[in-house]
Amino acid sequence: MKQTPKHFRRKITMTAQASYLLYLPPGYASDRKKRWPLLLFLHGAGERGNNLDLVQSHGPAKLIKQGQEFPFIVVSPQCPTGEWWRAEVLGALLDEIESRYRVDTRRLYVTGLSMGGYGTWALALTFPHRFAAIAPICGGGHWWTVTRIKHLPVWVFHGTKDSVVPFKRSKEMVDALRQAGGNVRFTRYPGVDHDSWTATYANPKLYEWFLQHQRR
Repeated sequence: MKQTPKHFRRKITMTAQASYLLYLPPGYASDRKKRWPLLLFLHGAGERGNNLDLVQSHGPAKLIKQGQEFPFIVVSPQCPTGEWWRAEVLGALLDEIESRYRVDTRRLYVTGLSMGGYGTWALALTFPHRFAAIAPICGGGHWWTVTRIKHLPVWVFHGTKDSVVPFKRSKEMVDALRQAGGNVRFTRYPGVDHDSWTATYANPKLYEWFLQHQRR
């Protein structure tokens, strides 16, 4: 018997849900006309679950808990146990936030560490024209697809001695972006193991860099 070419088309729907921490910057309540930039923070594998306190273990969520103020709306979702960041769920979450709060949709930024670094790459590659800038930390992804985001400002961070996510995972993404003519910066932490996020998120230059960019 011969094989015959066929084609099908069917609409698939899904229900997206996520728990998250929401931070509104100083001045949000008093200035009802201003629209604010939004920073989406994606945690690592160790913070998955149904306890939002875990999300405050690292990154901007931790700094906010410690009293630091940011000039962004900060959204820090939690990934369920045993799952991975799903771009379609995060996209739906952003839709929800944009419908409820005064978000400047030209200034959406995303950053994440480890599993969240992978999630940052994947989210940008799924929605290449939604974000103004991204900062993946010790992550990686499908380097052969990065031409989709060659227009997007990217700042990558990774420790050279990372024993969990190999340094080469970031390097191959950066190399592919550079070959495609992308707008990418790469900060290497010589001799640093997996925790390349503490120093990164403590650096005010990262947040200044985000705010320099808006989506065209």
